[in-house]
Amino acid sequence: MSNPIFDKLHSRFDTAAAQGMDEVFQFNFTDTDNHYLAVKDGELDIQQGDHDAPSVTLSLSTDTLKGVMSGEINGMSAFMTGKLKATGNVMLATRLTSLFPRG
Repeated sequence: MSNPIFDKLHSRFDTAAAQGMDEVFQFNFTDTDNHYLAVKDGELDIQQGDHDAPSVTLSLSTDTLKGVMSGEINGMSAFMTGKLKATGNVMLATRLTSLFPRG
């Protein structure tokens, strides 16, 4: 099942920024199915559902994710205002913008 948000992330994925990484980003959405992104040595795998041991878990709406990834919403302010909740390795979430640069 294709999801336009994740299709776009796949096309923007920067393999060079992901070299040497072995991390799982869990997305718990308030308005659609949960997904996770597994980043390992420059490869990206996007799966629907919940990962058993994610590196970081982000809880947000799809609109918030779109806004953060497009640059319309600052990730830190989304976190501070409660639009984005993060658990686990929270600093890892700051790498999302380098892994998926705006084109």
